[in-house]
Amino acid sequence: MPGEAGRLPSSARLPRLPRTRRTGDPPPVTLCWILGGFALLTVFIGGWQFVAALRFPLHRRVPPAVPAPGVTLLKSLKGCDAHTRDCLRSWFTQDHAGPVQLLFAVQDASDPVCAIVRELAMEFPTADVRLEVVPRLVGANAKVSKLAHLENFITHDLVVISDADVKVPADLLAQILAPLQDPQVGLVNCFYRLANPTTAAMRWEAVAINADFWSQVLQARTLQAQDFALGAAMAVPKARLADIGGLRGLADHLADDYQLGNRIARLGYRIELCPVVVECWDAPMGWHKVWAHQLRWARTIRVCQPMPFAASILSDQTVWVSAFAIALGRPWGPWVFAAGFAVRAATAVVLQARIGIPATGSRVGAVFLKDLLGLAIWAAAFFGDQVVWRGVAYRVGHDGKLTRL
Repeated sequence: MPGEAGRLPSSARLPRLPRTRRTGDPPPVTLCWILGGFALLTVFIGGWQFVAALRFPLHRRVPPAVPAPGVTLLKSLKGCDAHTRDCLRSWFTQDHAGPVQLLFAVQDASDPVCAIVRELAMEFPTADVRLEVVPRLVGANAKVSKLAHLENFITHDLVVISDADVKVPADLLAQILAPLQDPQVGLVNCFYRLANPTTAAMRWEAVAINADFWSQVLQARTLQAQDFALGAAMAVPKARLADIGGLRGLADHLADDYQLGNRIARLGYRIELCPVVVECWDAPMGWHKVWAHQLRWARTIRVCQPMPFAASILSDQTVWVSAFAIALGRPWGPWVFAAGFAVRAATAVVLQARIGIPATGSRVGAVFLKDLLGLAIWAAAFFGDQVVWRGVAYRVGHDGKLTRL
């Protein structure tokens, strides 16, 4: 027909190409709904943790037990730094009316920390102090192996186990022992704070410890009774240690504090939280050491509680809010990110202040860095089974046991 010489029949027309998304176009609705849902979920979880932390009577004191019970301190030592003397001295100056036995263990008699212990024993001549050299270890966990050796010398019915770098207030013993007056309490532990985040890497780690970790523990306690222990300072009756077969049975485990609390909880006893906060004082650490520490911690939790650890990525508020903001694009994306991060930073600053760490501008920036690097730590925890602990490499089995490499 005239005028149709160059027209293709309808059946032969070229298919219409899909329209590509241009900058500034609205994002796919499904993607926005998904990322927006996750962002809202993380805000809800963060609010839940924040409220749980505010409701806990942190720093509150209770009347000490009368009469004051006798107690034995077990402490495994290795090496020393500028803070070691003050940390150990805080145990010699406890305001506790009952008798206190101080048991320390090292693996090497030439360890410089031995001199500090001997000097403190001379400074406090009435203190009941014993320093043991334990060259032969009964398990891959050197700390627990030394603690297990010290069990042979316990003279009191109540036992406190504490990490080497922990500095405590003068009334810690009186406060942490008070809940053990209830025979249904099998272990008492307390929160801790990283007291000296002196480097950028340590400020990143401090957000994880001083803001997130303790609030996450309290959130978990709103769902079920605590069935694990926090190892900075733990008080336990000697009889409960005997019930679980002693500390020797934990000497091959990475998460010995988790195992100790879990085994006592499975016997039907309660795990209580003492409101007193103790301090961890570490030598300055760079990115490599802090990364190794965080990765060891993440792989420990993954082994002990695989499902909760896998779900923990849902509490990474900055990551999900950032993803949602990027999907939204302009003009709403930047505003969503600013609002979401402001909420996250504000709650983290308040929680750090509540546990005893004042807010600074650098710590606000560390919140953003912690959340982004936290995603990398979370992912890395699933890819590999090796950890580095005090310069020694180990492989962690699916049951949490260590094999030295």
